[in-house]
Amino acid sequence: MKEKTALITGVTGQDGAYLSELLLSKGYIVHGVKRRASLFNTQRVDHLYKDPHVGEARFRLHYGDLTDSTNLIRIVQEVQPDEI
Repeated sequence: MKEKTALITGVTGQDGAYLSELLLSKGYIVHGVKRRASLFNTQRVDHLYKDPHVGEARFRLHYGDLTDSTNLIRIVQEVQPDEI
């Protein structure tokens, strides 16, 4: 069975961080979208993040803004999530 992939916007917020933890515990691969302005506000997901170049990373971060539709389309096409 194919692993499910989720794309979460606002991943550095409280709800996004809790949802990431829940989905990872259920075996999902989680991709999170965060604004560049959230650069200093990642402590809620720092414990989930692993370098994607080392080993099997199940949590990945992408920079994006919900007002930038071109970038969001690119992320969705790249990630091809089962759930958003």
